[in-house]
Amino acid sequence: MYFMQIRYLTVLALLLATKSLLAADWPQFMGAQRNGVAEVSEQISGSFPVSGPKILWSHPLGGGFAGPAVADGKVIVFHRADDQVLVEALDVKDGTEFWHFSYANSYADSFGMDRGPRATPTIAQGKVILHGAEGRIHVLDLKTGKMLWHYDTVKEVNSPQGFFGRVCPPIVVGSNVIIAAGGKNDKGAAGLIALNLEDGKMVWQSVDDEASYSAPIFYETEKLPSLICWMKNNLVVCDARDGSVKFSERLRPEIDASVNAATPIWCGDKLFITASYDVGASLWKWEPSGKLVDVWKKQNVLDCHYSSPVYKDGYVYGLNGRQEFGQSLRCIRVEDGKLMWESGKLSGGTILLIKDILVIVTEAGELTLVKASPEKYELLAQDQILRAGHRSYPAYSNGVLYARDGKQLVAVDLLAK
Repeated sequence: MYFMQIRYLTVLALLLATKSLLAADWPQFMGAQRNGVAEVSEQISGSFPVSGPKILWSHPLGGGFAGPAVADGKVIVFHRADDQVLVEALDVKDGTEFWHFSYANSYADSFGMDRGPRATPTIAQGKVILHGAEGRIHVLDLKTGKMLWHYDTVKEVNSPQGFFGRVCPPIVVGSNVIIAAGGKNDKGAAGLIALNLEDGKMVWQSVDDEASYSAPIFYETEKLPSLICWMKNNLVVCDARDGSVKFSERLRPEIDASVNAATPIWCGDKLFITASYDVGASLWKWEPSGKLVDVWKKQNVLDCHYSSPVYKDGYVYGLNGRQEFGQSLRCIRVEDGKLMWESGKLSGGTILLIKDILVIVTEAGELTLVKASPEKYELLAQDQILRAGHRSYPAYSNGVLYARDGKQLVAVDLLAK
């Protein structure tokens, strides 16, 4: 019954997403499929007007690195002003506010970094799910902004703050919301917890490991609906129904001051994983039991620091190298990890794929369009849209890119020529 429910919700979501152009939402971190790839119905011009990218509207924001999410004609932003964390629902057409919600917050980063939320909101089944840097979960009604329930992962499962607070965005599977809490309590390990989406009650807790900065993903097979989670120390596969661990293998940097941050992505029927700090890139084959078997592992091919790569037609595109030393855009062949091409040096940034175009928002505040082709590096357009010094993931919905820095959110028309 659970599997049938998941299959029904998945099929329904796909039907709604492709029914019309207006249904091309971006409801969570890295899009509907959590892979950084826009819906097939989306379009993009591939160039900018002579006057530069067309900014439709902007909205002031406070601190944080949480990217926007888009659904039902609303852009959800999650940020912090002074000692209040703010959630706002904005009209996609002009940025006017439908509703807002706030709560007091005293989170302070151990390294003196930004004090705002890090995790992109997740929108599912008419609800907005938030995971704050301080470890609290809030679930709001998408239409009204009314709080439905909240859950404190620090109080309930001793979620540790880690280097930079709680970062992992929630993921909804069936009737549960999954949180990478990284904790443990008197009932056992709580690296991952499943809370009932309707009332917030604990459904299961599992995985003896701390959370990383890599977002959990869901993989549906007929016999094993699975959560794939790259935790602080281990790559883990869990049964989404009860949290039972089906596979776990140590995969992390040897130095302690390091993180796993890039989200695993599917490349056809294989899983691609990458990190900096001498971890490198690796390709994994899925087995029906839920076990992952490595196909190849290589360093200095595509070592992504904090942003995740994207996949298209047998090739992976990503930003290689540590952010603080400068990065380059690379294309590698999935089957063997062969480097196809490399750009010159870029600022750190994030990548989305729309049709056959890579959309890169850099820490320098530049919007860069590059052809997604293994033949050569081909820069299509580049211009400034934001202030420098930020690293949030953008969202793309119905031809509009929603991107933010530490002061504002901008809505950029990528259909304009």
